[in-house]
Amino acid sequence: MFKSNGIVPQGVEIVMDLTVLAYLVYLAISIGLTVWVAKTLSSNGRVFLADVLFGDEHLADAVNRLLVVGFYLVNLGFVALYLRGGDSISDAREMFNALSVKLGVVLLVLGAMHLGNVYVLNRIRRRRIMEREQYPPVDADGFTEAGPLTSAGA
Repeated sequence: MFKSNGIVPQGVEIVMDLTVLAYLVYLAISIGLTVWVAKTLSSNGRVFLADVLFGDEHLADAVNRLLVVGFYLVNLGFVALYLRGGDSISDAREMFNALSVKLGVVLLVLGAMHLGNVYVLNRIRRRRIMEREQYPPVDADGFTEAGPLTSAGA
């Protein structure tokens, strides 16, 4: 029995279940991957956002931070929900099998989130480019009016 002050009495061993070890490894790797992907996307995506938002750096930074927060919430929520599942793990082989499946699914979700963000931002960018190009460079009659002539010597 454990004492109320949390000290383990002599002769009592604490044995960590392999399932708990697999959970800890899964959480450490999943959270590490999520943080790394979010930082990479944030730093490299800023330039793309500035282009989508016509060079508005302040708006690009604000949207970038909002996207990162949403990315963390969705991915860490998925990691937490996907933590439980499967049978108990009795040996190292089962632990690696369980970890490979769980981490593979987490990586697929991270990739899908990234591709979804890029797709939406690219659609916004294309729409804005199309709006800019709606106005023809010349009038409908095919001629442009010349402005007043200036002479270099005057």
